[in-house]
Amino acid sequence: MRLPDPCLVVLVGPAGSGKTTWARRWFAPTAIVGTDDLRAVVGHGPHDMRATPDALAVAELVTDRRLRRGLTTVIDSTGLDRRVVARFQRLAEGAGVPSHAVVMTTDERTCRARNRQRPEAVAASVLSAQLRSMATTVAALDGGQHGFAAVHRTGDDEPVHLVPARFHPTPEAARRQKDEPMTMRFGLQIGRFTWPGAPAETASRLRDIAVSAEEAGFASLSVMDHMVQIPQVGREWEDMLESTATLGYLAAGTSRLRLGALVTAITYRNIAHVAKIVATLDVLSGGRAFCGLGAAWFRREHELYGWAFPPTATRYELLEDALRLLPLMWGPGTPPFEGHHVSVPAATCYPRPLQEHVPILVGGSGERRTLRLVAEHADACNMFGEPDVVAHKIDVLRTHCRDVGRDPSAVTVTHLAEAAVMAPDGERYDAAVGTVEEQIGRYRLLAEAGVEEAIVALHLDGTPAQVAAFAPVIAAFA
Repeated sequence: MRLPDPCLVVLVGPAGSGKTTWARRWFAPTAIVGTDDLRAVVGHGPHDMRATPDALAVAELVTDRRLRRGLTTVIDSTGLDRRVVARFQRLAEGAGVPSHAVVMTTDERTCRARNRQRPEAVAASVLSAQLRSMATTVAALDGGQHGFAAVHRTGDDEPVHLVPARFHPTPEAARRQKDEPMTMRFGLQIGRFTWPGAPAETASRLRDIAVSAEEAGFASLSVMDHMVQIPQVGREWEDMLESTATLGYLAAGTSRLRLGALVTAITYRNIAHVAKIVATLDVLSGGRAFCGLGAAWFRREHELYGWAFPPTATRYELLEDALRLLPLMWGPGTPPFEGHHVSVPAATCYPRPLQEHVPILVGGSGERRTLRLVAEHADACNMFGEPDVVAHKIDVLRTHCRDVGRDPSAVTVTHLAEAAVMAPDGERYDAAVGTVEEQIGRYRLLAEAGVEEAIVALHLDGTPAQVAAFAPVIAAFA
């Protein structure tokens, strides 16, 4: 049984059907919210039926808090009172968590036999009523009248596999990719350099990873443009390589990968200087540079390095200046430029890039401003989020493109997310790790949403092993 993590699991079955035994076998004790246990807390014991309303109130409170924290929760009750079940389902819906019903398939004879063996057996008449309700409940579930994301049937020994939510729908998507393949390019993002032997071995390890990325089939390699590690990834005092020097080093050590920063912050350097840096990288890499741009966001970094951190509106105006100036710097002639905040008397940049047109990618997916700038000026955008979020953002981008008279297909959609293929011993060490099949399914869903290039932030330990492990995923979309 595959269940997404997190989710709400509602057990359905009469007394003696094995609900508690099954739940305790496959879930941590803290994940199980049992009405018997809570009756013992708020009443005179687990069979104090007069305490049931209070027990249910506590169960709802605990369930609500757990689900809002993204914790899988199992409701160990009979699951036969539709009104009670509906209240738990509403809690799951409010937390944005799917609810799954697990129906115990234990036969009536076994239920009655087990009940008789209990120290405090349920009255035979009560059990008979539960068995009748069970038949009605199962009929309603079979008829689709339940509101659950899925209904599962199980015996006492049915194993459970909790799967990170992003991987739960992937097996069917992986089958679609096998039967009707879609193409997608993959890029490797390197955002952490806390490797064994650093900093003395950083250069050699980085070179080995880049070479392995080419061999694995990655189309691009990018680094973050940060001077200190960002809080989403690590600690401020961790090693962080400066992006432009790192890209120059990678240009010398590779032959096919497109290279660029994901993304260059427009507040860290003079924008004309950015044009010069990218042109130089393009020449030294043999025409493999791309230019990622972003409006900058990391205030702490600006404080540490003495840079001004303008208001958001100003930074977006600087981004628009960059999007307009860079093509002039790389194009014919030396025209003057006057922007919102940037002016140059002559767009002078020699040597020119080897590419006739260096692709410009904008990071971010703000619907009102960022995607509008992408539609007006950029060659690519970089988005985040799950497939449904990405599909919505792409629709917004396409609307902006039509509004400015541009073919939406002229803008390449890229997507950045953490990923890693499961370790050979099968260990899952966070929600970004999956099997090869799960990763194929995950990227198939993104491809169906409209993503053309997936930029993968792999969990790198300083060796090429994780890069090589990702090769079968790339091959599935070749």
